[in-house]
Amino acid sequence: MSLLPLPGRRSVLRGSLAASAALTLPATPGPAPAFALSGRPKAGWGVQAGDVTAHSGLVWVRSDRPARMIVETSATEAFRSPRRWHGPLLGANTDFTGTTRLHGLPAGEQIHYRVLLADPDDPRRTGEPVTGTFRTTPPGRRGGVRFLWSGDLAGQGWGINPDLGGYRIYDAMAGLDPDFFLCSGDNIYADGPISATAALPGGGTWRNITTEEKSKVAETLAEFRGNFRYNLLDENLKRFNAQVPSIIQWDDHDVRNNWYPGEVIADSDTRYTEKSVDVLAGRARRAFSEYFPISTLRPGAGEGRVNRVVRHGPLLDVFVLDMRTYRNANSPGRQTADPQGILGAEQLEWLKRELARSRAVWKVIAADMPLGLVVPDTTEGKRNIEAVAQGDPGAPLGRELQIAELLRFIKHRRITGTVWLTADVHHTSAQHYQPSRAAFTDFEPFWEFVSGPLNAGAFPASALDNTFGPERVFVKAPTASNVSPAGGYQFFGEVDIDGDSGELTVRLREQDGTVLFTQVLQPGRVGQ
Repeated sequence: MSLLPLPGRRSVLRGSLAASAALTLPATPGPAPAFALSGRPKAGWGVQAGDVTAHSGLVWVRSDRPARMIVETSATEAFRSPRRWHGPLLGANTDFTGTTRLHGLPAGEQIHYRVLLADPDDPRRTGEPVTGTFRTTPPGRRGGVRFLWSGDLAGQGWGINPDLGGYRIYDAMAGLDPDFFLCSGDNIYADGPISATAALPGGGTWRNITTEEKSKVAETLAEFRGNFRYNLLDENLKRFNAQVPSIIQWDDHDVRNNWYPGEVIADSDTRYTEKSVDVLAGRARRAFSEYFPISTLRPGAGEGRVNRVVRHGPLLDVFVLDMRTYRNANSPGRQTADPQGILGAEQLEWLKRELARSRAVWKVIAADMPLGLVVPDTTEGKRNIEAVAQGDPGAPLGRELQIAELLRFIKHRRITGTVWLTADVHHTSAQHYQPSRAAFTDFEPFWEFVSGPLNAGAFPASALDNTFGPERVFVKAPTASNVSPAGGYQFFGEVDIDGDSGELTVRLREQDGTVLFTQVLQPGRVGQ
């Protein structure tokens, strides 16, 4: 089945994102050149909206110089009688990015917005407005909910290829007109330099748009910022951002492959002069907070938390996990007691509490790493475990103990409608977890769906660990490692919740939108 646009739910954005990227683009080195620019402020990186609820949302922009951010909202594209919001002063302390929180919005309505950048010394001098739109959450079940998820962008050196039209997957996703997009981490590959060309297996050359910051691994704050800016050189992504609000989480490549708190990079890894991963993570977190509209993070400082609940009316709550910040060190995962685990004790209690109080029909647990797929960490020749499953099919050990505690809690509190969504492993699959197949049996059956990558190397399917009894009902993955996006195997997932019946339909899709697998789940059940 091929992707067909769905008319009537969102108008087409016109003329707000016209800018073309050269094959090689210079870096933006710091604040000094911004003060030397003439003319009016420009927002060449587009706009984004994020963490939209019934009555609120966040709008993001980046300026090419110091500017005052102004947002106007309206019920129509004509912007008659707009409501005006005065946002922050954009300066070097946030890399000229800024986020404005909109509140008191009407529920269940299409909100049109435009961002103006004003000269701080002369507010009458404003740049060309940049427009976007999003839908607020309806107060009832009318219309249902449709959202998409995926992850893993510009990985393994496969960046923006102008010969292929850039990140074309975003146009396919936009054609489905989702209410929002859940990005399950690896928004950047800070540890993955991008060269101008790369050899393709079997012959041929892959070409990349390149920048100075993407020429090496990211260590400085400026280099992390440059990694986030890199993806915004793609016109497909900018159009998508202006049309579809996001819910963003992070994973390892937003800092460094397989990182964990307290890690020290070995001297043998000469790519890094900064050996403290905690220092790198602090810089990455700050840049992450500056380049995405996230309700629980303060831009410019990175203070706050990534884990949060985004509520989407009576049909859906999205529980965004942070499986990086609070995890213990990667290890073989054979310990018989592990209170810290992959979530940390405090986040686990937060998740239990929020799941128990949720009254939504469906409770999507957005995990940046899979549960029953074995993801090894072979850094420096070690045989450690990067995710949860450690390959032993027996009783829970290591980080599995924390997941077992959570699954037991969901069962005994009779929490209905839990579905796990993830990315990370660079293939797409559907796993059904069933206690009758498992070594640990004190849980109700549930589904885990995997998607991605968006634009990165594709890899063979991961091995399964039988501790929680997963059965791989569907998988599409290459047999070779690091297949380029030119070779296919780029994926996203769709979740469609019917407003009348409450049924939840998951579709796993290819880059062009072709449906590979469909699963329909019924509402109101503890397990299925």
